[in-house]
Amino acid sequence: MPSFCELSLSLYARGMTQREIRGHLEELYGISVSTDLISRVTDAVIDEVKAWQTRPLDPIYPVIFFDALFVKIGDEGTVRNKAVYLAIGITLEGTKEILGLWIEQTEGAKFWLRVMNELKARGVKDCLIAVVDGLKGFPQAINSVFPETQVQTCIVHLMRHGLSLCSYKDRREVARDMKAIYRAETAEAAADRLAEFEQLWSAKYPSIAASWRRHWEEIIPMFAFPPEIRRLIYTTNAIESLHRGLRKIIKTRGHFPNDQAATKRLFLALRNIEKRWKAPPKEWLPALNQFDILFGDRLRTTN
Repeated sequence: MPSFCELSLSLYARGMTQREIRGHLEELYGISVSTDLISRVTDAVIDEVKAWQTRPLDPIYPVIFFDALFVKIGDEGTVRNKAVYLAIGITLEGTKEILGLWIEQTEGAKFWLRVMNELKARGVKDCLIAVVDGLKGFPQAINSVFPETQVQTCIVHLMRHGLSLCSYKDRREVARDMKAIYRAETAEAAADRLAEFEQLWSAKYPSIAASWRRHWEEIIPMFAFPPEIRRLIYTTNAIESLHRGLRKIIKTRGHFPNDQAATKRLFLALRNIEKRWKAPPKEWLPALNQFDILFGDRLRTTN
């Protein structure tokens, strides 16, 4: 049977309150403890979080995915929607690694510059491709610290945003025509598909094509890569699946009382999720061979 501390942390990571943990332990295991003791056990996680958030990282990550998850957190007497930012790196072995978790009131270039400098201070020397969701000021912040990194906008975010702007009955056709853009063979062909999309849909949904055009310079980098790498980078599916796991935890709570409480619970949930990550994605070996051809000098020099 797991220890009391292990049980408490496991239940806490699943979204239970301290009172719920107390009742669960007493009902199923006959363990009678105070909520104060459970609180001390969960508070001890903060030291683990600090160690995890400052641990050394690999010198190079071929791909890093960045994204934000919005969480309700108490702040100065009110409950605010705060962004929890996550970074997932793909190692040279193809395995996923959660590089960090940051909570910030608003997103912006200064915040992202601090995150990039933090990653650099922890040992990251290079990232070949950074996949982002179009956050303001992000590409500039990345390239100011990692000037050779190619920034790629996540296509899934563009698709989701576009579909949120159209009626349900049109979604299948709109999705089909957006897919034709990012599945084009070249950047030039993609531009033609976008023009065709505008002709078909801009009278009814002008904001969709406008969104693609605003992000066009961060959309087209993937067309310089072969299919193996494109499939790996044109979506932040790695982070999307992570978010699904975290949302299950968040749904059980109305809001977190403060940043520290949110950090503790999300860290424990992340740790449990990361334990299930073992095999690299099926696209990894073909992609790694392409990375070696395209970026061989950087891979060998940095590593």
